[in-house]
Amino acid sequence: MTASRRTVLVCCDGLGRNWVTPETTPVLHDLRNKSLWCAEHSAVFPSVTRASAASLATGCHPARHGLHGNRMGLFEDGKIVVRDVGAPDFRDHMRRATGRTLLVPSLAERVAAEGGFIAFSNVSPGAAFFLDPDAHGYVYHRSGSHGPGAQSLDAMPVSHDAAGDWAMTERFCREVLRERKPAIAATWLCDPDHTLHGVPLGSPAHTEALAGAERCVAEIFRTVARLRGEGEEILLLVCSDHGQETIGAAVSLEEWLSERGLWRQLEAGDIAVAGQGTAALLYATDRGRTVLLGVLEEMARQPWADGVLVGAALAERGFAAEGGVVAAVNMARRPDANRHGVPGKRWVVSEGKPVPVGAGQHGGWGPDETRPFLMINDGGRTKGERREPSSLVDIAPTIVSYLGLPVTGFDGAPLYGV
Repeated sequence: MTASRRTVLVCCDGLGRNWVTPETTPVLHDLRNKSLWCAEHSAVFPSVTRASAASLATGCHPARHGLHGNRMGLFEDGKIVVRDVGAPDFRDHMRRATGRTLLVPSLAERVAAEGGFIAFSNVSPGAAFFLDPDAHGYVYHRSGSHGPGAQSLDAMPVSHDAAGDWAMTERFCREVLRERKPAIAATWLCDPDHTLHGVPLGSPAHTEALAGAERCVAEIFRTVARLRGEGEEILLLVCSDHGQETIGAAVSLEEWLSERGLWRQLEAGDIAVAGQGTAALLYATDRGRTVLLGVLEEMARQPWADGVLVGAALAERGFAAEGGVVAAVNMARRPDANRHGVPGKRWVVSEGKPVPVGAGQHGGWGPDETRPFLMINDGGRTKGERREPSSLVDIAPTIVSYLGLPVTGFDGAPLYGV
């Protein structure tokens, strides 16, 4: 590892690149002008936080790291069971079903003996824990925390809202950045994503959530600037994992499949739907695969379906057909605007609970949900726009390269210093 170098990563969950403007996010816009701005940055598919956390931590697409989305089908007792990846115990279910967690090393594993890894997260437990699922470093979360070797630590006493983001940020700056100084220090804010899942895009509540996230980013940047002034060499990466789009209507894919005679396969666990918000992954056992494939052309013709991918087309989205995944469905988009003038309304996949029509959602490959932002700040030495395409999988190799460690085993490539 390059002596004295360290990195700081800040993720503003759900803050799409189109919202980084002088009017909506003045702090981020100002920081953009002091940084390398990745103008063509993209999300992974599915564009959901839990798969994104694993991709950010590994530098690999879901096809490589093995965490499929916010909900994921696991083979249990010969059938497919769809589980919520955000649940605190999902890692245990995944290990029992597959014998492991992620298929590739995480950043925490790569720097375990090279300065260490500490993450503070205020999103779902699963998204937090999959930053370091095998406990090579430290992860702090309100549902529980761990140290190296799965050492149990006290839960982080913060609320799951903007106030919790601020409390977490204050502790992160004081304890992690100023005192413990790991090679990689990461923090993941819940807003604006947490707020947007219950309010319209462009609403006053959305504006307030953006301001809350900016307050946290500004405090971290001030802390990093002071440490640089004391002679420390720190690379700061500020990013988001995905954007948001507006919910227009919902549909149950299980009901649609049942109406076409596949209810027996659904009940038996030979076919399963893992909703990802504005997309879904369709799973099948060998027994259910043929009958599922037989209805996909009809599914693609439905007004609520934008596209149904299988085989090579699915691989082109960075998601191989493995682990029982037969197809991916992206939900359709209408161009009309919401009441705050934000264009685009999406169908979403119903998951058996009320759908907040008019609020934000993501998960597919829509135009706004797939445009997160990324800026890389080295104290102002490197500024301007990077016009070449980049994505979440490029963040881990960028960090590893800066730290002087081997840049191997990634789907992505370094974006800085090359």
